[in-house]
Amino acid sequence: MWQCKTIRNLWILMCLCILTMTGCMVGPDFHRPKISSPSSWFGPTPQMRFDASRQAELVHWWMTFNDPTLTSLVERAVVSNLDLQQAQTRILQARANRGIVAAGLWPTIDSNTTVTRSRSVASVPSGTASTLGSLFTGSNAAGSTTVGTMRNTFQAGLDAAWELDVFGRVRRNIEAANADVQVSIEDYRGTLITLIAEVALNYIELRGFQQEILIAQNNLQAQQHTSGLTRKRFQVGLVSALDVANAEAQVASTSSQIPLIETSERQAIYNLSVLLGKEPSALVKELSPVASIPANPPEIPMTLPSELLLRRPDVRSAEAQIHSATARIGAATADLFPKFNLIGSTGFQGSKSNDWIKGINRVWSASPSVSWNIFDAGRIRSNIELQKAIQKETLLFYQKTILTAFQDVENALIAYAKEQQRRTALIEAVTANRKAVKLSTLLYTEGQTDFLNVLDAQRSQYASEEALVISTRSLSTNMVALYKALGGGWEAYEQRQ
Repeated sequence: MWQCKTIRNLWILMCLCILTMTGCMVGPDFHRPKISSPSSWFGPTPQMRFDASRQAELVHWWMTFNDPTLTSLVERAVVSNLDLQQAQTRILQARANRGIVAAGLWPTIDSNTTVTRSRSVASVPSGTASTLGSLFTGSNAAGSTTVGTMRNTFQAGLDAAWELDVFGRVRRNIEAANADVQVSIEDYRGTLITLIAEVALNYIELRGFQQEILIAQNNLQAQQHTSGLTRKRFQVGLVSALDVANAEAQVASTSSQIPLIETSERQAIYNLSVLLGKEPSALVKELSPVASIPANPPEIPMTLPSELLLRRPDVRSAEAQIHSATARIGAATADLFPKFNLIGSTGFQGSKSNDWIKGINRVWSASPSVSWNIFDAGRIRSNIELQKAIQKETLLFYQKTILTAFQDVENALIAYAKEQQRRTALIEAVTANRKAVKLSTLLYTEGQTDFLNVLDAQRSQYASEEALVISTRSLSTNMVALYKALGGGWEAYEQRQ
């Protein structure tokens, strides 16, 4: 008989589970917003190709610079960067929160076990005390006998409570929690893209500063040579003291700029060290040797604007935020409807330790309940309006994120294209200025021109050479900005999140 009741109860429980799992869910369902995107980019150059077979280069874009040190720095940063580790822990937090929310879909069961020892006392006539199975007796002044009995009660059982998710409040919260997990994953990917780009930018700037120092030192040596030549000519009376003063001023001016560039060089190393999760001076020995600026790849893989929305983690994160906000509207709406709860307990109770778990001592209770908030001064409806406003805000944020993504790509494209033109002109300027320095120096030593022409030629040469290094550095940093804008890099380390 007891087994039949148990089977019946199990069937009832299964039916209730099915009812809960398949019950209706109030509130709006999430649908991906429809956003129009341009059919093509406005500013690609001939160097940039829409070639699907080259998309692997976008995934590992830093390797296209063919710089082993840069590749090594990126690999180490992904392992030890503290910002990235924080982003990873936020994924764990979101997943743990999802587990907490999902637990609301199932009943809670608590166990309890108690042992109670009690005594009862009664007075009976003295003649009848011997017929009682009392544990102890005593006499009182009235001639009656006090009889006491001891009793042990053993009790153990389970208490269960279950809120049936008939209108989908818990399921909507689970849906929101799932979207929150996706938000944290996309934020991790965005942090990863930013990290790789920051490592590349700081490394390129470091090599650029080193090249600036090298050019300044070379020009300083040339200017020192010219200054010495001018002094000798002054000593034999061929030039005035003004030429000597101008030459020495030029040397001092160039020399004064080197410490500033050296400061920027060292700070770039410090930045890279911190990006790798190390103390600022950790990479000084490794990165101090001078090396050239990483060269741009011969061709750059591009994606269509529509594909950008699938690659950029910030766009995907904004979309997941809309999903989360939409689900929370349903969770808030469910509070308008009644809540169904099942509360029950089962267990055993007995007076002896050897028979208290027998079937005859089994006890149970069940009490289904319904609760419905009749009056709350508009709290529930205000919460619904709040969630709707939050959803609208996330939608606007999503739209702005997409526009910003398109802008980032176009900014990088125009900056790269115009910097190419500028660098081409600077190469010509450097060639012409070097020729001018040689000619002016030769004419000066032959007495056919004054020192001012030499001074101007040297200044122009140094300025154009420095500008060319800066342009070369900018061209590479613009390329990094383009790769970052295209959302490249996160797939290479997807298995680590």
